[in-house]
Amino acid sequence: MIIYVLPNVFFNFIIAYASFNELGYTHFFAGNQCLARLTLPMAIFLPVVLTIDIIKRITDAAEQHAIEFAVDDQLNLKKLMTRLSILHGLITGSLVFLSLMFAQFILSEYYKLDATAMAVLVGILAGLLSVLFTYLPVWRLRKYLYRTVASLDTN
Repeated sequence: MIIYVLPNVFFNFIIAYASFNELGYTHFFAGNQCLARLTLPMAIFLPVVLTIDIIKRITDAAEQHAIEFAVDDQLNLKKLMTRLSILHGLITGSLVFLSLMFAQFILSEYYKLDATAMAVLVGILAGLLSVLFTYLPVWRLRKYLYRTVASLDTN
């Protein structure tokens, strides 16, 4: 999990910080350096990539007998990865979009946001998404995993 959290927090903070040309302020949706421009692509694509990567790593480890579990032969892995990754991306993107809309509605269309604080917020959001989408694919894949006979004999 640390492999996903630390780089995502660091790189998304740096990308957000470097993207704000004027470090004085930014807006939620207005202008070319708005907060939505940074958070929405991250909120959509980070869950998609992490979901596919985690499922692929688990199934590869199971096939190589690196873990004590095996994947059910009846599982259509590509369908599961596609369905889960699209679902995770759409739900997360929608939640972030609705949060930004709600924040803009509550504050003001012309409310100025501190760019440095928003870059920190984007980095924290990336870290939270990394943790969440490291565990969610594992949780969903659990029902298709079973202990192998060799690991049952040694216990």
